[in-house]
Amino acid sequence: MEVGAPATDRGIRLRQATLGDVELLMLWSSSPRYTGEFNDFGLPRARPYHELITKNELIGPNGGTMMVERTAGGTAIGTVSWRQVRYGPTPESAAWNIGISLIPEMRGFGFGTLAQRLLADHLFATTSVNRIEAGTDIENLAEQRSLEKAGFTREGALRGAQYRAGEWHDLVIYALLRDAES
Repeated sequence: MEVGAPATDRGIRLRQATLGDVELLMLWSSSPRYTGEFNDFGLPRARPYHELITKNELIGPNGGTMMVERTAGGTAIGTVSWRQVRYGPTPESAAWNIGISLIPEMRGFGFGTLAQRLLADHLFATTSVNRIEAGTDIENLAEQRSLEKAGFTREGALRGAQYRAGEWHDLVIYALLRDAES
């Protein structure tokens, strides 16, 4: 599967963002209602979505963002993203850290579980990484369940790892390894 090829599973698919998505992406990133309490970092976009999409820079060698879309009707319901993290100086020590943000009306229906598994499968199919990880707030029980249902293993807590909403938060870290994904 190449990087822009849609990945699909039980009613959703992942796809590259298009210029038709710019208004949605701007709305979703500008409102705590859409980002949710666990993704609201209060940071403005460094560059406009229009520019990132036009220059084909929303997906790059060190990470990216894709749209989560319902296959019935083609309605965009959120985004998944990934960024490279490193655990040593060799290229083989790189891993992907993934994240998700769904619109409030689509949370709680299993779409997050499916989207995160689709993203992990896509990254394993298109890159050589051995590890895909995700961290979530220790109080975000819904995301913890979602990651477990997607096949990720809980590894432990990262104390005081994330600064959000004016204070430090503990995270729970989950991972999926290439040899465990089949």
